[in-house]
Amino acid sequence: MNRLPFQSLVVAACLAAVLTQVSPSQADAPAVYQPAGAPADPKVPARWNYYRDYAQATGLLKQIAAAHPEWCRLQSLGRSYGGRELWVMTITDQSGDQAAEDARPGFWIDGGIHANEVQAVDVVLYTAWYLAETAGRSDFTTRLLRERVIYLMPMMSPDSRDAHMQEPNTTHSPRGGQMPVDDDRDGLFDEDPPEDMDGDGSITSMRIVDPHGDYIAHDKYPGRVMRIDPDAPPAAGVTRYRLLGPEGYDNDGDGRVNEDGDGYYDPNRDWAWQWQPAYVQRGAYRYPFSIKANRLVADFITAHPNIAGGQSYHNTGGMILRGPGSRSDRWPREDIAVFDRLAERGEQMLPGYKYLETGTGLYEVWGGEHDWLFAMRGVFAFTNELNTPFNLFRQQSGGGPIGSAEDRYKFDRLLLFGDGYADWTPVDHPQYGSIEVGGQKKTWGRQPPSFMLEEECHRNMAFTLLHADEGPLVEVDSVDVQPLGRGLRQVTATIVNRRLTPTRARHDVANGITPPDRVELSGAEVVTAMTSRTMLFDRATEVTRQPTAVRLDSVPGKSAVYVRWLVTGGGPIEVTVRSVKGGTASKAGGE
Repeated sequence: MNRLPFQSLVVAACLAAVLTQVSPSQADAPAVYQPAGAPADPKVPARWNYYRDYAQATGLLKQIAAAHPEWCRLQSLGRSYGGRELWVMTITDQSGDQAAEDARPGFWIDGGIHANEVQAVDVVLYTAWYLAETAGRSDFTTRLLRERVIYLMPMMSPDSRDAHMQEPNTTHSPRGGQMPVDDDRDGLFDEDPPEDMDGDGSITSMRIVDPHGDYIAHDKYPGRVMRIDPDAPPAAGVTRYRLLGPEGYDNDGDGRVNEDGDGYYDPNRDWAWQWQPAYVQRGAYRYPFSIKANRLVADFITAHPNIAGGQSYHNTGGMILRGPGSRSDRWPREDIAVFDRLAERGEQMLPGYKYLETGTGLYEVWGGEHDWLFAMRGVFAFTNELNTPFNLFRQQSGGGPIGSAEDRYKFDRLLLFGDGYADWTPVDHPQYGSIEVGGQKKTWGRQPPSFMLEEECHRNMAFTLLHADEGPLVEVDSVDVQPLGRGLRQVTATIVNRRLTPTRARHDVANGITPPDRVELSGAEVVTAMTSRTMLFDRATEVTRQPTAVRLDSVPGKSAVYVRWLVTGGGPIEVTVRSVKGGTASKAGGE
């Protein structure tokens, strides 16, 4: 007996029964196995294994803002020297009014002030995308954005970002802006830049055969060069080379090559704290905030005194930097202790990164942004130097912030398959004669390769959001009302800040950067008031001025301050605490 038709009918019947319980969309789109840590089915799909130019980054920001109007708002601070909009995205719970938003503790994030440090922009873009896509889904993100407001500026030097990405450059250029500057003081502006002599899109290096040169072909990686060991000179017959610098010609006939390219000034030497002129600090422009984009950023931050924390992204070397940038500058120990606690967590979250004080651990910087943020705005701000050479082989590497040449060559061969370096190509140079050009491309060195970019973005974002979440946040923990007789009542309020960062830095208190915190009482007539650091009021301080609105220097991190009033009159009591950087909170007590 042939059973096949019957079996086929059974299979068909079972399949039909299953399909009647599955919607067409479910049948056509099988479930995706989503790894932890990434937003599932984002409204704005985005890849994080390539670098976006200005137009692409602008398009992404507009998409995010349009897809998430309940959380995101995009605005321009103005235009750059080259006419590009300077975008700032505000991300917070947008359901309230502007006054409520401005009263929340704020956090500032920026990237790309040095435009060749390309992944700095992408970390900020990733942060904006991740916050918007997980708001309302992630308990952490949702709480963070209801408690706080995050301001993100991905591209602080958009003109030079496009110059780096769309024009031939090295991995290090352009670091400055695009306003023309007469670097060699010959009356001409930007007349002798590097040139892409072999047309490969990068400014690589020039070398010439020289029997007395300092370089030879690398013994393990023949397409690369290495410096001659002076204790073991090369054997006879080995070709020696002299490196001549980046590709380029003597355009102005002054006997020098590449001495006046893109106008050199450093946007991170333009800020008003500890600023010094160019003869002291190379890269300083005319005077503090003489660079338009910086002035617009400074105006925005000044107009938002609620900003309590900040993060700037640079590259390279794998560092978590704080100020001061000048070795002669001094910051209070209490404030440095806050930086230390945050950075300790950062070193755990960012393998291979080192926490350093800029002036003593890296090099001196006068007029740097993160110094200005702390010293003139009271903002606890870090600068992260992205892309540690530790990530090449998950071990320490010598050779400075981009690793040893040996490790870079090995990584290029084993993981990039030669994509990080251009082969040496013969060129007839009008000044030098027969030379070769080749070496490191602009797309490799300071920035991580494509497959390592998303991890760099996410880890740095996570550290920054930890910092934001540890920003000050005031609460009225309790309001205790006790009758004392003869019409008097004693009201005791406990004001707490459960986060690590104080409502005002010690430096802020000493220099009056922001107004004191205030604890206000309503619902009764105040006779007198006092404050204490302990609930026993054993070392109380009498408030002799405006006892209905008691001023507090600061509410320390992970701590409490106690306020006590003697009042007359019955009825309910309400206590409100208002902190410029720590937010606003109220609590009722009494009958």
